[in-house]
Amino acid sequence: MPDFRVIEKNNLDIILPLLQMINPQTELSVVAERLEAIKSTDYQCLGVFDGDRLIGICGFWILIKIYVGKHIEPDNVVILPEYRGQGIGEQIMAWIFEYGRLHGCIASELNVYVQNSPGVKFWMNQGYDIIGFHMQKNLSTFEVLP
Repeated sequence: MPDFRVIEKNNLDIILPLLQMINPQTELSVVAERLEAIKSTDYQCLGVFDGDRLIGICGFWILIKIYVGKHIEPDNVVILPEYRGQGIGEQIMAWIFEYGRLHGCIASELNVYVQNSPGVKFWMNQGYDIIGFHMQKNLSTFEVLP
């Protein structure tokens, strides 16, 4: 039975290999730099351990938005391939939902890439509904008009 526990912020660097797995297009140094910046926010990370081995993670935030109220947002969810299909993802989400309820959350929201068909299927099986589109604009190429 895996052990679920929140990873202390001063130990978050242990999640870097798993973050790299789901962000292979981003240099590890950039992932590490972003993780370092995230440490100063309200971000938390649930670690799933098999003994001393980190086998899965689920970052999460508690947020308040006008349209939904107080909610918990899972982020960067990954389980090592050899541990997938064993119900660990469902256990992670049960932990997240209970944590959210205990902290006054009335909903859970997340983002999933449209090309991630297995992820979309997993989230829908967890009871999530598609309610909109996540959109992004690259501001490094933004030009201010005169």
